Amino acid sequence: MRKCLSGAGVVAFTVLLAVAVSGCSQVGVLKGQMALKDANQLYQRQDYKGSAAKYEEAIAANPELGDAYFYLGNSYDNQYRPARRGEATNDQLIEKAIANYKLAVERAPTPIVKQRALQFLVNAYGPEKLNDPSQQEPILRQMIEMDPSDPNNYFVLAGVYEQNGDYEQAEQLLVKAREVRPNDPAVYTTLAAYYNRQGEFDKTMEALHARAEKEPNNPEAFYIISTYYWDKANKDFTVPQPQRVKFVQEGYKAVDKAIQLKPDYPEALTYKGLLLRQEALLIKDPARQQELVKEADSYRDRAVDIQKKQRAAGAGD
Repeated sequence: MRKCLSGAGVVAFTVLLAVAVSGCSQVGVLKGQMALKDANQLYQRQDYKGSAAKYEEAIAANPELGDAYFYLGNSYDNQYRPARRGEATNDQLIEKAIANYKLAVERAPTPIVKQRALQFLVNAYGPEKLNDPSQQEPILRQMIEMDPSDPNNYFVLAGVYEQNGDYEQAEQLLVKAREVRPNDPAVYTTLAAYYNRQGEFDKTMEALHARAEKEPNNPEAFYIISTYYWDKANKDFTVPQPQRVKFVQEGYKAVDKAIQLKPDYPEALTYKGLLLRQEALLIKDPARQQELVKEADSYRDRAVDIQKKQRAAGAGD
C-alpha cells in the first residue's frame, strides 16, 4: 500500500523543491551574466558572429535578460549583407534580427533600448534591406503614440509615404510635426526640403523664413535662404527675367543678414559673390555689370582669405 505524505511532509518537500529550483535559478542567472559579459565584450570589438553566439547563450541561461534581445538582434543585423539578399543563410540573419528586435520591444526593461529596437525594426524593413514599407508604417505609428512630441518619427513616416507616392499623407505628417514642436528649427527645414522636392518654391521659402524667425541670431538660417534664392534665379529659366532679379534681391537680404551676424562666414561671403554675378547676368547695363562682377570678386577673395586663416588655425591646434 502506498504511503501518503503527511501535511508536514508535504510542506518539507515543497520547501526542498523551492530551494532546488531557487538554486537552479541562481545558477542560470550566474551563467547568463557571465555569458552576457563575454557577449558585450565581443560586441564592442565588432565581432558580431561571436557576440550573437554569446548573447544566445546568455538568454538561454536567463531569458529575463530583456535588453540582451536587442543586442542579439543587432549582432545578427550587422552580419546581414543587403547585396546578398536571396541567399538563405544571409536572409536568416535579418529574420533573426527582426525576431529579436520584436522580443526586445516586448521585454527590454530599459526605455532607450526598447526605443532603439523599434528604430532598428523600421530600418530592417527599409529600402536598403527588406524594402517593406507596409511593415514600417505600424511600427512608426506605435513610436509616435509612445512619444507624440518627437518629430523624428513623423519625419521618417512621412518619408515612407513620400517614397510610395502618398504626398498628401507625407505633408500632413510634416505639418503635424511642426505643430507638436513649433520651436524646433528642424521641423521647418524638413518641411522646406519636402516642398522643394515637390517643386513648391513658395511653400519652401515660407518654411525657411519661419525657421529664421525662430532663430533670428543664427546666421546659417539666413545663409540657407540665400542659397535657395540663388538656385531659383540661376537655374529656373521658366521664371521671367524680372522675377529672377527679384529672387536675387531677396537673396541679398538674407545673405547680408548672415554676414552681419557672422562677418567671417566664408560660405555666406561666397554666396554673396554668386548672387552679385547672377544679377550681372540678368541685367543689360554693361557698366553696372562690371561693378557687380568687381564687387563679387571682392567677396570671393574675402571668403578665400578667411578659409585660409581657418585652415591655418586648425593646423596649429
